[in-house]
Amino acid sequence: MNPYVMTILLSSLGLGTTLTFTSSHWLLAWMGLEINTLAITPLMAQHHHPRAVEATTKYFLTQATAAAMILFASTTNAWMTGEWNINDLSDPAANMMFMMALALKIGLAPMHFWMPEVLQGLDLMTGLILSTWQKLAPFALIIQTAQNIDPLLLTLLGVTSTLVGGWGGLNQTQLRKILAYSSIAHMGWMIIIIQYAPQLTLIALGIYIIMTSAAFLTLKMLMSTKINTLSTTWPKNPTLTAMTTLALLSLGGLPPLTGFMPKWLILQELTKQDMPLIATTMALAALISLYFYLRLCYAMTLTISPNTTNSSTSWRAQTTQTLLPVALFTMAALGLLPMTPTILTLTT
Repeated sequence: MNPYVMTILLSSLGLGTTLTFTSSHWLLAWMGLEINTLAITPLMAQHHHPRAVEATTKYFLTQATAAAMILFASTTNAWMTGEWNINDLSDPAANMMFMMALALKIGLAPMHFWMPEVLQGLDLMTGLILSTWQKLAPFALIIQTAQNIDPLLLTLLGVTSTLVGGWGGLNQTQLRKILAYSSIAHMGWMIIIIQYAPQLTLIALGIYIIMTSAAFLTLKMLMSTKINTLSTTWPKNPTLTAMTTLALLSLGGLPPLTGFMPKWLILQELTKQDMPLIATTMALAALISLYFYLRLCYAMTLTISPNTTNSSTSWRAQTTQTLLPVALFTMAALGLLPMTPTILTLTT
C-alpha cells in the first residue's frame, strides 16, 4: 500500500477514536465510530485476497448495522427526553438498543459470530488493530453510559461472553480464531464489572491490549497461523518461543503473570458485591479458556518437531519486524503483577 495512503488511513483511525473519546453529543460520537470503520476497511482488504475481501465485507456490514442501531437509539432517546447528551441516556428502549449495538461492535456474545470469521481472514497486524484499537471507542461510550444500563443485561452479556469465549476456542486449530475467542472472553470480564468498578474495566482493557499485542507480534515474528506450525518454532527461535508460551499463559490468567491481575481484582470485586455465584462461574469459565492456551503451549514447547509436517517449514531468513515492540509488550505481559497496588492507585 502507498505510504501516504497508509498514513491517511492510520491518522483517520486515530481521529475517529479521539472524536468519540472527546464528544459529549451522540452525533459526534457516532461520527467518530463511522470514521473508525471507514478507515480500517481498506487496511483489511489491502491484500486483495478473496478471504480478506470476504472478511472486510462481513466486518463492514456488521459495523454498519451497529452504527445504524446507535443512531436510531440516540434519535429515540432525543425524541423521548429532548437530550442529545451522552450521559442522559434515560429512555429504557433506547438504552437497551444502544447496549446491544455496542455489544455487536466489540463482539460480545451472543453478537459475537462475526468476529472469529473476520479475524481469520486478516493478516496478523490488521488483526491486532481490530482486536485492540477498535475496542477503545465503543468502550469509551459503554463506560460513560454504564450507570444507565440495566445491571442484569450487563451481567448476562458478561457471563455469556466468558463462557462462549472459553467453549468456542476449544476445538479450533487456527490461531487467529483462538485469539478471537480469547478476545470475546476478555470482553466478558470487562463488561461484567463495569457497573460496579469502571476503573477495573480500564485496567482489564489496558492489560488485555498489552497481552494481545504481545501474542500477535510474536506469532507474526514466528510466522505461525496454525497450531501444527507451532511445533516447528522451537528449533528456529527457542527464546522467542519460550516468551510466546508465557505470554499465552498470561492471556489465560495464570499467576504470577500479568494476566492474573484483572481476573483477581474482578473476582474480588464481585464477591464484595455479594455475587459469589457469578464470581464462581467466571472463574470456571477462565479455566476453560486456560485449557486451549495450554494446548498451544504444549504444541510449542513439549512436542518434538516431526519429520513430516502437514505444513511447509518456513524459510529461516532474518525477520524485518522491529524487535523493540515485541520485547516491550512481552515484558509487560509477563511482569506487571507486582505493580498491582500502583496501578490501582493510579486508576482510582
